[in-house]
Amino acid sequence: MDTGFHEGERAVQERAGTRADAERLGGMLDAPDLTAGVGRFLAERTFAAISARDADGRLWTSPLSGAPGFLRAVDATTLAVNATPPAGDPLHALPAGQPLGMLAIEFARRRRVRVNGTLTDVTKDGLTVAVEQAYGNCPRFIHPRDLAPSAPASSGDVRRGPALTTADQDLVTGSDTFLLGTTHPTRGNDASHRGGPAGFVHVTDPRTLWWPDYPGNNMFNSFGNLAVDPEAALLFLDFTTGATLHLSGTAVVDWSAAGDLDTGRRVEFHVEAVASGSTIPLRAGPS
Repeated sequence: MDTGFHEGERAVQERAGTRADAERLGGMLDAPDLTAGVGRFLAERTFAAISARDADGRLWTSPLSGAPGFLRAVDATTLAVNATPPAGDPLHALPAGQPLGMLAIEFARRRRVRVNGTLTDVTKDGLTVAVEQAYGNCPRFIHPRDLAPSAPASSGDVRRGPALTTADQDLVTGSDTFLLGTTHPTRGNDASHRGGPAGFVHVTDPRTLWWPDYPGNNMFNSFGNLAVDPEAALLFLDFTTGATLHLSGTAVVDWSAAGDLDTGRRVEFHVEAVASGSTIPLRAGPS
């Protein structure tokens, strides 16, 4: 694959005035070696999120979980995932042969690794990913929490619709964390983390929400994708109950939002599809 930043990332970095800072980090995007520290980090995780497309081509972001070792490096560029999105999840039975973005997070110690590549195989037991990029991100805005195993994942009473219900809106506005999926036509999909004080995501109406952009690592991977393709997918989690809320739609960056932590940027997301009701088999314990 191509290496370095793509045209959307470079354009956003230029506009934000962080191009030189980003270039110093450009080596992180080179071919990975999962047999080194990144692979060890992945092997210890119990939670990850993936961004991919369902059988109809719609972009979603979904959670994956398992005991330590459920993410396993087969070799320097191949990752075996001993988990699949369960029944009821919008990415259940997702097709192989497509780009996949993954974010593995250790909330308790505020560490995260991005993994981007191609989903080469899907079975009833797991996924295989040909990894093209794997690199760490800064710990900013990761809220420390200990996630412990609980009851098995449940498809529950899954609801699909075009807009947020009142309960959905309450979950969004009470959250301090969500996962963001974006895409690029040649570089593939990406999964990233967004965090802030509880209530940092605002609901304008049942099909529109927004959040301020806080300072990050200056690479602008997500914003770079949005500059080229507005498709986006959000995943909200209630870490107390394990409930999930998946949103798919489009996002646009507003560069004139004065007062939002001095960045002058916020993101407006337009909801096109909603899936809620499934749960993850993890709950937050004392941090």
